[in-house]
Amino acid sequence: MNYKNLPKDSRVWVYQSNREFTDKEVEEITQKGEAFVEDWAAHGEDLSAALSVFYNRFIVLFADESKVIASGCSIDTSINFIKSIGNDYQIELFDRLNIAYRNKDKIASMKIEDFQEALSNGELGEDTLVFNNLVETIYDFETAWEVPVKESWHAQLLA
Repeated sequence: MNYKNLPKDSRVWVYQSNREFTDKEVEEITQKGEAFVEDWAAHGEDLSAALSVFYNRFIVLFADESKVIASGCSIDTSINFIKSIGNDYQIELFDRLNIAYRNKDKIASMKIEDFQEALSNGELGEDTLVFNNLVETIYDFETAWEVPVKESWHAQLLA
């Protein structure tokens, strides 16, 4: 399913890779993701969900909770699935201290302390586009995922 077919208030989980995926990896991850969401359930009821890979760097899971809420067990199942992707491709998908940002036409990332240093020395600025992986809904994902530093939680890193 395409996430755009889900309601705008559907829940979102963003998993950022510590490196760019190859096109072959994107294809494989997408296939595995489609199989996962096809079988994903909460309390025995199928979740209406989608999984997409963005910019060869982010795995994003979407779930329509209007009929079935993603419960603790179903969320654990999704986390285990994402962990298996990490293991399969030797990537880190749970490092919340790794900041992704646009560097011209590429997506780059660096540790939070290095990012803060780059902001303070002027290498990056308040208009640098960052990825706010804390978005919670499709609406937020579409409107507030990729924003300037000054409009995200990253603003607290400005000197």
